[in-house]
Amino acid sequence: MKFNCIRPSIVFQEVPDEISLCFSITGCKVGCKGCHSTELWNENQGVQLTNNLFIDWLNKYKDLITCVCFFGGEWQAETLIEKLIIANNLGLKTCLYSGENHINISISQHLTFLKTGKWTPELGGLNSPTTNQTFYNLKTGQKLNYLFKPTDDNTHLGEQNVAA
Repeated sequence: MKFNCIRPSIVFQEVPDEISLCFSITGCKVGCKGCHSTELWNENQGVQLTNNLFIDWLNKYKDLITCVCFFGGEWQAETLIEKLIIANNLGLKTCLYSGENHINISISQHLTFLKTGKWTPELGGLNSPTTNQTFYNLKTGQKLNYLFKPTDDNTHLGEQNVAA
């Protein structure tokens, strides 16, 4: 089975206070109703993320990023763990966004951050008070959902209000 990904991108909101290089891994088996990334369901989408290609991407952005974030990939634990170890060895924090409720400890021991929970439209995402999703800092054990909620002054994750 190939460990394919869509072209990675630098993201700012998925991991609070981190600049992350995000790899969206194809072959997702969760298939959430209302998924905004249904192209990730097809394991043949994207390109094979070999260790060499992964290292090339990390080297390209090493001076810009502080974290590597995977959207999925837990269904190929051994291959995902290889990538997490590479990132950790380069001094980067690691994050996994999973639609599952529980992640095997063989994976989670290599993570700094973990988001669990299937997308359920009526419950909302991490910024919703009714969400079934949870975002953890696994190094501290702290639940960080509060960091995704809008503040009273309407700023959210670094967005600034601009007067017209």
